Amino acid sequence: AISACEKGQQWERALELLAQMEVCGVQPDVISYNAAISACEKGKQWERALELLAQMEACGVQPDVISYNAAISACEKGKQWERALELLAQMEACGVQPDVISYSAAISACEKGKQWERALQLLAQMKARSVRPNTIS
Repeated sequence: AISACEKGQQWERALELLAQMEVCGVQPDVISYNAAISACEKGKQWERALELLAQMEACGVQPDVISYNAAISACEKGKQWERALELLAQMEACGVQPDVISYSAAISACEKGKQWERALQLLAQMKARSVRPNTIS
């Protein structure tokens, strides 16, 4: 149901469903959180996406590459390039390996923030870590 809200760009409803799960005694899992973070990303609600990422960790649910990618994309859409880079560093510190989507979203965030030097640094970092760039990168 949360994924349906994501696809329908109903981020508020996605957050309501996530809260209802907890009220009903059902612990949301990484998939539930990822769908809610993605719904916030699609709804251009970067602050909410970051709140959900923090909530996941507080509840003992380990974010995965999809969690971080959705949060980085939310920051990219919200023109929050510094936060996107913070998330990229955070995911690595937590042992989650960034993929081409992680880097592409962070590069795009830098581009929107007119941070072309940082974007080039990320591109070099991708290559150094054997992450193959795509057309977006």
